[in-house]
Amino acid sequence: MGGKVTALRVQKKNRDRVNVYLDGRFAFGLPVMTAARLKIGQVLSDGEIEALNEQGAVESLYDQALHYLSHRPRSQAEMAQYLQRRGASEQQREAVIKRLKSAGWLDDRAFAQFWIENRERFRPRGSRALAHELRRKGVESQVIEEEVEAVDEADSAYRAASQKAGQFRHLDPHAFHRKVVEYLVRRGFDYEVARETAIRLRAELEAGE
Repeated sequence: MGGKVTALRVQKKNRDRVNVYLDGRFAFGLPVMTAARLKIGQVLSDGEIEALNEQGAVESLYDQALHYLSHRPRSQAEMAQYLQRRGASEQQREAVIKRLKSAGWLDDRAFAQFWIENRERFRPRGSRALAHELRRKGVESQVIEEEVEAVDEADSAYRAASQKAGQFRHLDPHAFHRKVVEYLVRRGFDYEVARETAIRLRAELEAGE
């Protein structure tokens, strides 16, 4: 399969790829970044062609990984699973992940911070629930413990239950307390935090009546 490069032509339907011709015939396609290393008249051996195709595959997977990251940050485990679904070999996955980490696109601690901040802003969760979600994303236990520890669970519980408290205001104190506690416990808050939050919210409702 080796031969002399006689033409390098950008594909009409995909401007990000280049068709490589050897000895006047189409041989294979490569991403633009990989094909940029070639020159007309260059002679390629079978081994060099194999290496170019591998580099091209990694380049394509890297571009796909960046697109995957454009929707939201990802954990390293999520990225590995995504690349595997795209057909990447273990060696290719390692190469892409290493490059992403080096460029600052993949950082499990930053991901954990993003996940917690997002939950805190839109759907507050208890420390237990946050830790469970991050474990499912493949984040290391030490990172989870350190990041979750910074969450003010009492404040999160109050914000999480404030809207619900209005829906429960017609209930008697005992039923109100039970509903709020159950709601917060389901969202991963400790019982004691849920209980104190229920007491605080009921007192605020009564003070406003």
